[in-house]
Amino acid sequence: MFRHTGKKRTFLHNLKLASMLSGVAGLVNITGVLSLGTLTTNITGHFAFFAERLFLKSYAETLTYLFYIVFFLFGAFFSSLLIELVAKRHKLSTYVLPILVEILLLTTVGLADSFVSQFSVLLACLLLFAMGLQNALVTRVSQSVVRTTHLTGLFTDLGIELSQLLFYREPNERAKLKRAIFLKVMIITCFFSGGIIGGFVHIYFGLKTLLLAALLLLFALWYDRLLFRYYYLKRKLSGRYTHP
Repeated sequence: MFRHTGKKRTFLHNLKLASMLSGVAGLVNITGVLSLGTLTTNITGHFAFFAERLFLKSYAETLTYLFYIVFFLFGAFFSSLLIELVAKRHKLSTYVLPILVEILLLTTVGLADSFVSQFSVLLACLLLFAMGLQNALVTRVSQSVVRTTHLTGLFTDLGIELSQLLFYREPNERAKLKRAIFLKVMIITCFFSGGIIGGFVHIYFGLKTLLLAALLLLFALWYDRLLFRYYYLKRKLSGRYTHP
């Protein structure tokens, strides 16, 4: 799911990656809205609010939206920086450290229920940092095929690909197009599912709903490690194992 890159990466790898992490983004997004009153998985709306508050000369709020934008950017920067640093020594584990950082951030914010009134802006910034980090990681791993934290581009691409179904006639082209459409539908579905589930969980657990997102990320790491061990042992037992 995370380890394969380049030609080794398949549609199934991207599908599992997209399904898992778009669900996490959906959970984070609804929790940010319900607990902190702001979007925490993308910055498109924050640019509009930034411009509005600047026009109204509400400079304190302008600064808040600027922080939201910058923290998402820093998250993407930090994720890519970690990947580059780790890749020099442990190429197969480049994804682990960014995900562990994201788990730490989600857990920290999830346990900060009693500080929401005093530090809501800071908590929102941490979530935006985490989502910037996740989006950069997924983009790098999938070679820009998968996006999990926002849907605007996905709906645009989906609309284009649905229209192309009317014109593509070659079986190979149609099969490739249908896979691309299915991938985007799954991302959208899992994002919505994460949001709906997160909304119901939030009724009982509030900001601690983020702990569910952290658990999903832990499961993703465990599942990826489990598959790696399985194929490692399979190759070793068949006498075809080579060092990764």
